[in-house]
Amino acid sequence: MSKPVTTAAAPEQVWEWLLRDAPLFVLDVRNSDEFERWRVEGPHAVPTLNVPYFELLDLEGEEEDVAAAVMRGVQAQLIKQLPRDRTILAVCAEGNTSDYVAEGLRRLDFEAVNLAGGMEAWGNFYAWRPVEAGERFSLYQVARPARGCLSHVLVSEGRAAVFDPARHVEPYQQLAAAVGARIEAVLDTHLHADHLSGGPELGRQAHVDYHLHPYDAIHPIDMLPARIGYRPLEDGQTFRIGSAEVRALHFPGHTLGMVAFLVDGRYLLSGDSLFLESVARPDLGGRAEAWAPLLYDSLLRMTALPDDTVVLPAHFSDITAADGDGVFRATLGELKARNPGLLKLAEGEAAFCDYILANLPEFPAAYVEIKRANAGLASPDARQAQELELGKNICAVGRSAP
Repeated sequence: MSKPVTTAAAPEQVWEWLLRDAPLFVLDVRNSDEFERWRVEGPHAVPTLNVPYFELLDLEGEEEDVAAAVMRGVQAQLIKQLPRDRTILAVCAEGNTSDYVAEGLRRLDFEAVNLAGGMEAWGNFYAWRPVEAGERFSLYQVARPARGCLSHVLVSEGRAAVFDPARHVEPYQQLAAAVGARIEAVLDTHLHADHLSGGPELGRQAHVDYHLHPYDAIHPIDMLPARIGYRPLEDGQTFRIGSAEVRALHFPGHTLGMVAFLVDGRYLLSGDSLFLESVARPDLGGRAEAWAPLLYDSLLRMTALPDDTVVLPAHFSDITAADGDGVFRATLGELKARNPGLLKLAEGEAAFCDYILANLPEFPAAYVEIKRANAGLASPDARQAQELELGKNICAVGRSAP
């Protein structure tokens, strides 16, 4: 990677560096607990050092040049840990503190840039990659790298359907415009708990229906009906987007209304039922023991689909799990051979449920409020929404645990 021509890099530029496995080093100066919740990551391993800002700096007075204080702190603590042969990306929460850090590093003749907007901007960054670009239809995967959220956009004959859109609707509108398509349907696989859905808002702005299974149109803990407009999905329901056929399949377990969408009989948008490295957690409705057997039955039925079915989940927990094209996908046959949750199916319902209940991650308190917002029972403002979505998703059992 050539020497940076600017002092700051936008998330889009950083993502391209990460995709190319460019020589990059991340110096994250947030507090350690914030760093553990989420960080800048890419498809390839990136050397990263977390040194909280308050530990790095020892200002000698209010009037001191902060960059000079950074220089002193780096020389005293980090000079032997920072590379001279790659660009150092300085990261903080909003991009302000790390700007001083990058400046101090440049004064010490390091190649250093600041992540513009910090982790707040990184958390709101989206990127898309084609899953298939055929004559009859194209399918795109939209990734939100910081949170591990995945959406999908199906395009055929100038028409588009958006599945599991996240909070910011602009990336989906931009993608549809880029491929010359009009959004005609917006669908959620379930009432999400880890992130705020953009489905209702995207449907309103596009003047089209928002689809959700009616079993998920109620808050599972509050037991209050949703206050959002939606068109109910039914098990086995089929509809067309241009030349492509989409079939809704009801797979309860993660939620009671969890569905997957089978596109053209080949691509399974599995939502939060099945991931590349794990399976769904059944406890986010507060009924883990009751819902675990439902998950067992759903995964049995799902694994009866043809082995060459391509699974496209709604989340990932390991960003390095993407394939060489940057897409998170695997065939059902591949997952049946390696996914720990699917391997447990062969041991029977009791063993499967014991495994699931023994490997549940911590229950994030924010997930209850996120479900309220997604059901239209709460209306967080922009700052509250940002706070609710801090950190990576924890929707899978086992490996997603903090």
